[in-house]
Amino acid sequence: MESGPAIFAGLVFALFGAGLLVWTTARVRHGRPVALDVSPVASATVAGVAAVIALSLGAWFLTRA
Repeated sequence: MESGPAIFAGLVFALFGAGLLVWTTARVRHGRPVALDVSPVASATVAGVAAVIALSLGAWFLTRA
C-alpha cells in the first residue's frame, strides 16, 4: 500500500474512533442516552467497542505507512 493513502486512512479511522469514544463517554457521564429506544448499557457498549475497533484500525494503518 502506498504511504499517502495509508496515512490518510489511518488518520480518518483514528479521528473517528477518538471522536466516538469522547462523545460516548460524555453521553454516559451525563446520563444521556447514546441511542434512542435502545438499552443504555447495550448502546454504550456497542459504541465503545466500535470506537476501540476504529482506533485499532487507525493505529494499524499508521504503522503500515
